[in-house]
Amino acid sequence: MDTATALEPVLEAAREHAADVDATGRFPTEAVAALRESGLLGLTLPPGVGGLGGGPSEFAHAAERISAACGSTGMIYLMHVAAAMTAASAPPPGQPKLLEALAAGEALGTLAFSETGSRSHFWAPTSKASADGEAVGLDAAKSFVTSAGHADLYVVSTQTPPGHADEPGVDLYAVPADAGTIEVSGPWSGMGLRGNASAPMHFTVGTDPDQRIGAAATGFGTMLETVLPWFNLGNAAVSIGLSQDALDAAVTHASGSKLEHLGDSLAELPTIRAQIARASIDLWAAREYLNAAAASLAAPDDTTTLRVLAVKALANDTALRVTDTAMRVCGGAAFAKHLGIERRFRDARAGHVMAPTADVLYDLYGKAACGLPLFES
Repeated sequence: MDTATALEPVLEAAREHAADVDATGRFPTEAVAALRESGLLGLTLPPGVGGLGGGPSEFAHAAERISAACGSTGMIYLMHVAAAMTAASAPPPGQPKLLEALAAGEALGTLAFSETGSRSHFWAPTSKASADGEAVGLDAAKSFVTSAGHADLYVVSTQTPPGHADEPGVDLYAVPADAGTIEVSGPWSGMGLRGNASAPMHFTVGTDPDQRIGAAATGFGTMLETVLPWFNLGNAAVSIGLSQDALDAAVTHASGSKLEHLGDSLAELPTIRAQIARASIDLWAAREYLNAAAASLAAPDDTTTLRVLAVKALANDTALRVTDTAMRVCGGAAFAKHLGIERRFRDARAGHVMAPTADVLYDLYGKAACGLPLFES
């Protein structure tokens, strides 16, 4: 399948409804329906399960394009791919057709990691699971779950239940939306990414090891080796897509708006051109880093860990600067809805505080650069 062709109906639906999704805070049902039909939910899954066999570079490109059209849809797509790749890393034996369903668009997946107790340290769930022999009872309260109430599959993190491993650890479970009592605990009304339904949820679910992703107490390793690389890469692509769209809108506005008393466009002012130039160079550099990180993830080398840690933080910071510049270039017009710049400005601010936050990633990068253990104080 040609990815560009597959993207077109998704982009059309995302663009058409993005403003309404933002204004009303509703889930982008039209764009998600187009994603289900497009085959792109299986972009990175292997052909053997019906996927397209794409790699990190193809994923980053798709996430960037979708996010330029609608940031909320881009985030929903990112979280689906992160969940799908997590499930693919060690498919739960109790769900033998799970990967096929994720690839075919029959199942929209997402991650349910964030908790109030551990905040941006997504790798350290405070939720506990009970054990009665092999049976496991999940009692997990999650603070931000993208696609809450809309996903078909939730990858839920919890502490390993007593007796299931020799040492304390983290488990990941593939939890279908119709399993047990799964509640959206509150509404989502955000400053940005208003349509991604990133609401709190509570999972009270009976399950068993056949629904677990990987062996007992291996979830921490899966989070670092699979979840973090795919999530950081996709989150960076979302930030760059938002930035590119905001900058394009600013250039269009500056080129077409006239200072009537001078007869010149805004783009003919040196100060405006300088701001556009700095933002363009900033964005170009961040995209090159994204491409390098994707290539490194596809063919790991001794730079991969650093690139994975840096790519989200770099792109998030770039998005803050570029969208701010787009607002400044367009002045008062940017505060109106018709340019779409203020929506990208708000959407771009979400990535910086999304776990793992940019500040946490900079700290981890510093530890790695200095040869220090990443997760020891």
